Amino acid sequence: AKPETARTAVARGRIVMAPATLELIRQGQVGKGDVLGVARIAGIMAAKRTSDLIPLCHPLALAKVTVDLTIAAPDAVEIEALAKVTGQPGVEMEALTAVTVAALTIYDMCKAADRSMRIEAVRLIHKSGGKSGTYEAT
Repeated sequence: AKPETARTAVARGRIVMAPATLELIRQGQVGKGDVLGVARIAGIMAAKRTSDLIPLCHPLALAKVTVDLTIAAPDAVEIEALAKVTGQPGVEMEALTAVTVAALTIYDMCKAADRSMRIEAVRLIHKSGGKSGTYEAT
């Protein structure tokens, strides 16, 4: 019985690594290719497939998904995903899934250089629309 409304969610996370691994990414010297480009596409694809990955998650016709990756010297890549839809269910899971899969993709592409990488601080930072209104992380 939820009304259809414009809904937006933004999630963030990071993957921490050795500074030398970050430099490989920055210089484009990772053997598997363009790490940030591939991670961006993986995150977008994952957001679109969230209902296949998370049990009981509604399939959504997403209006927009963006995944932004930023090198955060000396040792991390920051990841932010935005998901938008007009409908009844929210899009928090899609944004969180995009961030997580982008981070896992970076891990996969760089694991030969650094198996000690850590995926950290994946969380919802903004949600708007729907009955519960707006949420902003503090």
